[in-house]
Amino acid sequence: MNGVRLPEEYEPPVPVEELSVRSADGIRLHVEVHGRSDAPTVVLAHGWTCSTAFWAPVIRLLADRYRVVAYDQRGHGHSEIPPSRARYSTRALAEDLSAVLARTVPAGERAVLAGHSMGGMTIMAAGGRPEVAERTAAAVLISTGPGELVAELTVLPPAVRARGLRRFLHRQLLRSRLPLGPVSPVSRAALKYATMGAGSPAGQVEATARIVHACPTAVRANWAAVLDRLDVHAGLARLAAPTAVVVGTDDRLTPPVHAHRMVAELQDAQGLLLLPGVGHMSPLERPAEVAAEIHRMASGYLTAAPAAAPATAAAPVTAAAPAGAVPASTDERTAVA
Repeated sequence: MNGVRLPEEYEPPVPVEELSVRSADGIRLHVEVHGRSDAPTVVLAHGWTCSTAFWAPVIRLLADRYRVVAYDQRGHGHSEIPPSRARYSTRALAEDLSAVLARTVPAGERAVLAGHSMGGMTIMAAGGRPEVAERTAAAVLISTGPGELVAELTVLPPAVRARGLRRFLHRQLLRSRLPLGPVSPVSRAALKYATMGAGSPAGQVEATARIVHACPTAVRANWAAVLDRLDVHAGLARLAAPTAVVVGTDDRLTPPVHAHRMVAELQDAQGLLLLPGVGHMSPLERPAEVAAEIHRMASGYLTAAPAAAPATAAAPVTAAAPAGAVPASTDERTAVA
């Protein structure tokens, strides 16, 4: 990898258990279980072109207090690649989540669901599904949006002012079938610009690049076609669980406008956490704050959850929210850098 060393915190932790789960259409999903078997469950769903490895620093922060379930979305990581484009859809995302929950969350128990980007869209797509709702205590939607993705992209510089041209070029970038090739200084710089905050250190950029470049080109393009026409507003409106929203102020792929829309459409919005200077890859860029927000929802809505926040994430939680209070739907917080 051109001599760039990956910091240990971004190396995928070894799971205590690995499962193979079949979705409704037979696609095999790779599932990992981390942390304590006797603890409350948190389920993590990663985003487009990522894998369970994307959650590595967040898993490390949560695993001493929770049973953390992470799975590879179909086509990603170690999960099976769908044999046709017809197997890529928001319905498939919802059915995959349903299958993972059925296997990992026993009947009568509930978990906190956290989804980044396409993972958040997965949770929204599953909104209103009774088999998902009965296993969901609360949710955290991270750097994501319910629709209008191409219209709101800000990857191209402001110099491209014509709205129609911007949409066309953004769509071409999103749906490109060009292979990413090996990780290089040029590809790192391009990926950092498009997906991360300007202050992201080299280790974070390297971790992101290795994960994204590992996604097969056809998988990336087929999911891009789904994201291009994404509309999960209806599922978002049916998502009844208490839900928190997290976004970076410098997110070019799902800018904060999406976060504000989600808060307005949710049945039980539990606050909007803004991460200053952070791009789209917030769980890698600011894992302590993201883990703390997941913990906040778990400690508030999972009856068996521990009362204290993880030590490494305690300061951001204290700074971001009033002590002892769960934010109301209008609460907007800015994390301390």
